[in-house]
Amino acid sequence: MAAALASPFVMSGSREVLLTGAAHLERQIGALEAAASSNPGLAFDLAKTLLESACKTVLSERACKYDGGWDLPRLLKETLSQLQLVPGELGTEADVSDSLRKTAGGLQTTIQGICELRNTHGFASHGKDPTFQELESVQALLVARAADAIVSFMFRVHHGYQRRHSPARLAYSDHPEFNEYVDESYEPVQVFREEFAPSRVLFELAPEPYRVYLTEFLQEEKDSGEIVKSEMAP
Repeated sequence: MAAALASPFVMSGSREVLLTGAAHLERQIGALEAAASSNPGLAFDLAKTLLESACKTVLSERACKYDGGWDLPRLLKETLSQLQLVPGELGTEADVSDSLRKTAGGLQTTIQGICELRNTHGFASHGKDPTFQELESVQALLVARAADAIVSFMFRVHHGYQRRHSPARLAYSDHPEFNEYVDESYEPVQVFREEFAPSRVLFELAPEPYRVYLTEFLQEEKDSGEIVKSEMAP
């Protein structure tokens, strides 16, 4: 059995991402850090979940629609298509362009490997027979480090280079149904005798997470409408 590392595993790259406004990823990052050494099967599940959340966050912050039914490889492909991966002056050079395609292909291969490990050795994957042998923390750490590198890279280029598509300016009054949903789900924020609507606090103090949660809400509403429409069809 591979020896466990003495020092705790820290996803430094992903933790830097939290400082950019993606604080909603903190619980997933913390859970993956803990599972990488103590629960390898769960680490494979969490690595996939973190990567899915990171892709959806980048797409949402760029006001790009995505399908809730997309698998992780498709999510990564769509996310990379919205990102400028190298400085603009290098992007048009033939050799850089070729290397860029190879790099993107390598990320896709890594993602596919993580998905396959999750399906075969994930904590929540299909039932195991009595002869099943689990992978160990050394393999889980490889997957966690790969996920950490991909998340860090995506957010660095996401925030570091000029966006291809600037998201439309979002006003608080644009989506009253979402604001009402937030206000019904959470208690008002009270400071002394003053009360503030949770949706307004989220919009003013955490605009990027507000946009992310709004996108997820609208996607769920769309999916629910499509299900109802499908059930009503003759």
